Formats: sequence, C-alpha cells, structure tokens
Amino acid sequence: MTPRVPNDYLQEIYKHIQDGIIIMKANREIIMMNPAAKKLTGWNMGDAVPYCTFCLKRPKKQGESTCYLIANSEVPSFLSQMPTYHGKKIDVEMSTAAIYANNETGETEYLLVLRDQETFKKAQEAENKKQMIHALIEAKESEHKRLAKELHDGVGQSLFTVSVALQAVESFVKDKPKLSTYINEVQQELQRVMDDVNAYSHQLRPHSLDQLGLKPTIQMMIDNMMKSMPSLTIDFIADGIDRCEPVVEINLYRVIQEALHNVVKYAQATHVQIRIMMDDTHIYMDIRDNGIGFDHKALTSAGLGLQHMEERVDLLGGAFEIHSKLEQGTTIDIVVPKMETTL
Repeated sequence: MTPRVPNDYLQEIYKHIQDGIIIMKANREIIMMNPAAKKLTGWNMGDAVPYCTFCLKRPKKQGESTCYLIANSEVPSFLSQMPTYHGKKIDVEMSTAAIYANNETGETEYLLVLRDQETFKKAQEAENKKQMIHALIEAKESEHKRLAKELHDGVGQSLFTVSVALQAVESFVKDKPKLSTYINEVQQELQRVMDDVNAYSHQLRPHSLDQLGLKPTIQMMIDNMMKSMPSLTIDFIADGIDRCEPVVEINLYRVIQEALHNVVKYAQATHVQIRIMMDDTHIYMDIRDNGIGFDHKALTSAGLGLQHMEERVDLLGGAFEIHSKLEQGTTIDIVVPKMETTL
C-alpha cells in the first residue's frame, strides 16, 4: 500500500471538515471554498462575500476597509451574523488570516473560516432543556418523598390515634346498641380513609423502596396490579439485583410503573414480562407485552408517558430503546450505570 503524502490528508480534511473554509481576494471575491462553506452559505465561486452585521455597524477609521477581518490582516475569531445567498442571516464564528501574497497581481488572498453557531445554539438549548428536565424530575421526587412521609408519619398516625380513641369509647357504650352501631360505622369510614392515605403515600413514594429495595417493591406493585387486573399476567424475573443508589431505584421503579400504566390503559395485553439483571457496572431491564402495539408516528397521549420514561433513563446516564409494531406488542430495553452501591 502506497503511503499518503501530507497533501492527500489536507485534501480530505478540506472536503470533510464541518467548518466552512473560503479563500477570497481583498475585494472579497471567492476563489475557493469547501463543501461545508457552500452548504452553510449557498455562495458560489466568484461571488463576493457579503459584509457581516458586525462590519456594517462597527466604527471605522478614515480609509479603513469595511471588513474587520481584512483591516486587521489576522483575527483569531469573533461572533457575528452573516447573510446567506437567500438573505437569511446566520450566526457564525469567524476568523481570518492573510495567507498568500500574489506577486504578479500585488493582491493578498485571505483565508476565511466560518463555524456555524446555529447548530451550537440548538445543541446548547437542548442541553439546557435536558438539565431543566433533570432538575424538575429530582425536585418532583424529593417533594413526593416529603409528602409521602408527611402522609404516613403525620396524617396516618393522627388517624390511627383517632381510631384507637374510638375503640376505647366503644368499650364504654356496648350496652347502647344504636350508639355502638354508629361508632362502628365511623370506625369503618375511618379505616377507609386510613387505607386511602396509605395508598396515596405509597403512590407518591413506596416506603418499601427505601426500606427493602427495588426488587421487593416492584414485586409488591405487580402483585397489587394482578389482584386488580385478573386478566393480566405479569412475570417478573430479577437476577443479581442488589441495593443501588436511591436515584437509580426510584427512577427505574417509575419507569416500570409508567410502562405498566401504559399496558393497562392502551396495550390491551394479557401478558407482560419484566426482566432486570445487574452486573458489576450496569443494570439491564426489558419490559415486553403481547398487546396491540402502536405506530411511533401516530403517538398521542401515550407518547408523553414514553417521553417521561426516556427522560428518567437519560437522567441516569442510560440508554432507552422502544420497539413496537401494530398487533405485535411492545418491547422496552433499558441499560443504566449501576453507580455506587448503598447499604
């Protein structure tokens, strides 16, 4: 194999680099440009590079070139807006250098490098949005934890105290049937309220998640769901699942919770399989159902739940994939870093 010479590499870099590279004369006539510059600006060979917004507005000395780049011969970089061929202005980072003096014509040729800031801004906006979503998820879970504790330790304990007091009162009125019956009805209503408070507390944040961990908490959720949905069978397979950081446990729990909610509400499935495996570095989870599936292009309200699941996995630095076809069920595959284990 014949080794490449340096110019071969330079040619390939010139063709494939994402920055726009333009060689222009002092009168701004384009005499050479790479594909990225053509794609970014739409200009052609022989066109004159238009003045950017910075050059048009900046103060100039007597006889100084309008172009800040040419007036200073070499400029490391600065930000401005550059008109493209169809009149639209794009945000770019520009730099230049006088690279060649043509002895025959006496003209100096300039290298102009354009870096698209639109793509950078969109990427930055996406990153800011992602960080905001992460902060909202963490704040939401923190508030859920606080409210769950308040319901369980505060309201729940107060209701339990009232229930005990009613039992004491009942022991004194056994010889009064009507009053005893009334107290018994109040106790039954109080028990229903206590059950509701406990259920709300569990929905906000299962106490077993902090006390026992992910595996038993998921199993309890599955058992409760199958009791209320006799037509649905859920197989849960867990291999090597140990305690991991609370942020991992709560977010994986929420993902499964949302997935089962979608199964019940949309999938019309009769069977779901949930598998979780853990090795030294990662947790692997897949959720499969035999439901009606869906078309990704036609997502409606279910799509928001899927987006929230993906955001939670992204919060953990993991990967989220979903595969579904009409009448062929849905599969969700998730891989997240295990992070540090906790006791």
